[in-house]
Amino acid sequence: MSLRISQSLSRAVLRPSPSTLLRTSIISRRFQSTQQKKDLPILYSAHAKVVGARKGHVEAESLNVDLTMSKALGGPGDAGKTNPEEMFAAGYGACFQSAMNAVAAKDGITMPTAPEDSIVETTVHLIGDMQKLDLGLRVDMKIMVRGLEMEQIKGIVEKTKNVCPYSRAIKGNVWTEYTVVKLD
Repeated sequence: MSLRISQSLSRAVLRPSPSTLLRTSIISRRFQSTQQKKDLPILYSAHAKVVGARKGHVEAESLNVDLTMSKALGGPGDAGKTNPEEMFAAGYGACFQSAMNAVAAKDGITMPTAPEDSIVETTVHLIGDMQKLDLGLRVDMKIMVRGLEMEQIKGIVEKTKNVCPYSRAIKGNVWTEYTVVKLD
């Protein structure tokens, strides 16, 4: 059984519900205050150095990877190399799954412990018009969980959208479609 949940850019930007508006304004004020006063503690910082753009190299404390321009964008799509969209998909998927685990634990729900029983597949699409330099992202995320009821999974996913730092960062800016699947 699966369920699709879409985050509509037009709804998020043009017609937010009163509860969303209240919640968003509280969250926004909190982080605006943080940006102005820098009063929240930094939990972790990641730094990466990119040399050569999409055909270059990325170095970070625990990452050392070569980049390639995908074939779809006119590049060679070199095997063994990655691109910004793959890195975003991996980061977002891992972050969302970790946030799901935290949300479930806070709600007293035990997530499956076997890695194959809780899977997040994330596809990041580069969209727009290259000629006009009018580019953006679209995300499709498939969340598959075994051992929980569909309503539990849907509830965890809904709460996770407001907890995951990636979800919060792209909210209202990136069309995101969530598909929830209960694994048998």
